[in-house]
Amino acid sequence: MGGHTVRRPAERAGTPMPADDATLRAEGEGAGAETGMSGEGSSGAGTPAPAQSRSRTEAAHRRAAQRAARISAGTEELEQRLADLLRGGLAGAEQAGYALWEEIAARMVDSQAPGLAARVRELGSVAGSGEGWPERLLAECALLHLLARAWEGRDTLPRPLAETVRTRVGLTVETSELLADGDALIRDEWLVLAQRDTEEGRLTARRIWLYGRGTGRSAMLLSFAAGGRAPEPALPVGAALDADVAYYPGGSPLRVALGERHGAPMPGFPPAGGSIPEALETYAHALHGDPWLEGWPYVLRDVVPIPPPEGGASATGPAQPRPRTATGWQLASAGADVALPLAPGTSPRALWKLLAMSADGPLTVFGECGHHGFTPHTAWLGSRPVTL
Repeated sequence: MGGHTVRRPAERAGTPMPADDATLRAEGEGAGAETGMSGEGSSGAGTPAPAQSRSRTEAAHRRAAQRAARISAGTEELEQRLADLLRGGLAGAEQAGYALWEEIAARMVDSQAPGLAARVRELGSVAGSGEGWPERLLAECALLHLLARAWEGRDTLPRPLAETVRTRVGLTVETSELLADGDALIRDEWLVLAQRDTEEGRLTARRIWLYGRGTGRSAMLLSFAAGGRAPEPALPVGAALDADVAYYPGGSPLRVALGERHGAPMPGFPPAGGSIPEALETYAHALHGDPWLEGWPYVLRDVVPIPPPEGGASATGPAQPRPRTATGWQLASAGADVALPLAPGTSPRALWKLLAMSADGPLTVFGECGHHGFTPHTAWLGSRPVTL
């Protein structure tokens, strides 16, 4: 943001394809859940504590190796399925419908690779989704192929990128482990930029984007809840929080675990923001550490929304080709001849809110910059944040 850029991911929309702490466990975390039983560490009759600890460590390593082998078997099967799909032609994917992808996703769940399963399920909505769907499906299949190959070659990758691959297939690090490392904790005044809840299967996912006033770093809190409950925490957009956070490992770290809060939320501050070229450059650097990113958080300053010309005609000439987005809307820089398309999924309500707010002049807008365009989440009317 502005002069402070963070090299990250998507998650999706954050985020890396985030792992669900309620359903996913890294090898070490799974071992801890099964062997680290409170109050039982010294209950082995006559078993010295060091010997018992070694036994548990060895068992954890065996489980880790077994899970890695299952994931490898899953990636091999996925590669074969993708090859069969391309050999038979993408038209077959449209005819097969969603059942094809759900069946492959179920196989990835059996292989203990829920991250792969989630990406496969998303492919089910691409086939037959409108003009250009074969191109989009091919691109997503290529990313899945890249992830499968990266898993097989993870031992040869730089450690940060290898951590990204592990997260993308569905392995995560236990939150308590991150927060226990005092050297990894970062204390700052974190501005709450936006909060979004989305339904992901049977879970509700909450993403809260933060910006560190002192560090200039972006961060994202990710939490889940089931059964219709709201995830925790809930933080007011525009407030500032004096707190410790720890970043999850990866090539382009963004997701954080929230540690100690040093007081209640305080009145926030308008973020400085940066330009459209800086946003694109930041996203490009983030892709270097996580090629599977769909977007990266960024605050744009001095931008105005531009609706598509009605009927595609301009005031100075004949009809012009409309921008290649579902909406045709753009965010344009007020001081330079450059613009970003707004992402197809942007709600009409958000679009018209932006247009109404811009009547008083250029805006500061926070959102996610990605290959689909810019997804706006919050805009500032003077010093007041407005959720879009």
